Amino acid sequence: MTQATTSGSTPAASSPASPAAGSPAAGAPGAPQKDGRTVRRSLPRRLMARPEIGALIAAIGVYAFFFSVAPAFRDAGALATVLYQASVMGIMALPVALLMIGGEFDLSAGVAVTASALTASMLSFQLSMNVWTGVVVALVTSLAIGAFNGYMLIRTGLPSFLITLGTFLILQGANLAVTKIFTGNVATDSIRDMDGFAQAQRVFASEFSVAGVQVKVTVVWWLLFAAAATWLLLRTRFGNWIFAVGGNKDSARAVGVPVNLTKVALFMGVGAGAWFVGMHLLFSFNTVQSGEGVGNEFLYIIAAVIGGCLLTGGYGSAIGPVIGAFIFGMVSQGIVYANWNPDWFKAFLGVMLLLAALVNLWVRRTATRR
Repeated sequence: MTQATTSGSTPAASSPASPAAGSPAAGAPGAPQKDGRTVRRSLPRRLMARPEIGALIAAIGVYAFFFSVAPAFRDAGALATVLYQASVMGIMALPVALLMIGGEFDLSAGVAVTASALTASMLSFQLSMNVWTGVVVALVTSLAIGAFNGYMLIRTGLPSFLITLGTFLILQGANLAVTKIFTGNVATDSIRDMDGFAQAQRVFASEFSVAGVQVKVTVVWWLLFAAAATWLLLRTRFGNWIFAVGGNKDSARAVGVPVNLTKVALFMGVGAGAWFVGMHLLFSFNTVQSGEGVGNEFLYIIAAVIGGCLLTGGYGSAIGPVIGAFIFGMVSQGIVYANWNPDWFKAFLGVMLLLAALVNLWVRRTATRR
């Protein structure tokens, strides 16, 4: 900021340090002075600073690759299938990404999806109740699991990796044991003929036609959740809290951020996501296998990392995991459309993870380089 001269002081034009007329420093009177802190970065540099730009570059490359090697990948129906695969993965990747931005992990997210579906299915069938009763109880159960993870993290001070690993093992065993107790089998009974099933199916597992192509309703929910998560991160105080606790929780607490409340809320957000995906699976297939979901927690984390979220917390976006999930959908279906051996899927996904991590690292270094 330019300092005003007081009366009686030597005029700046006669000062020995004043710039010569016509030099770049001799601007118009009152022109704002710039230093290294106020120089406005160019549009490409600002775009490169976005967490999701690396994932976007990778997504374009993956799409172009399968578009060229797999003719079936070019059909509109194939895109609808890719979007469906991405939506089921992406709905869970969103709260997992928010939790990672907040500096924590949840290794129980995969089996929590199955636990939610099992709760709704068995409660409705065994007690002969309207399926919406099971849906509501499953929501409460999922939120309670998330709150438990957050509470244990706060009370014990143990890493979330260990806390949620314990929850993962508890849920994995309980899913199988409780299902066998009530059904005598490893799967639940079909609830297709029960009251409320048709209405719940329309909400969680219906499909609609777009230009003759059937699109699953989960794609719409996925995009709506992504928009809500973006608004939450960028336009609310809670979004600032998420970045603050992920960056440095001690500093965040020092400036009044409710660190414990934020972390518990983020874990409960993962629980809410697990509930929604669990309801989708239940009302898509009418029955639930108790051993499902193991390993999916890593896929959610992979989608978030590919989308630009740092494992150390404090950095990321909601759009990034959307793109990461879309990459997952393209890879999982592109291998099928290319008639490749599906046994290579995990290997291809691992390569994509490493490449995306390297691209994200290069993007961040490029964006911060002066």
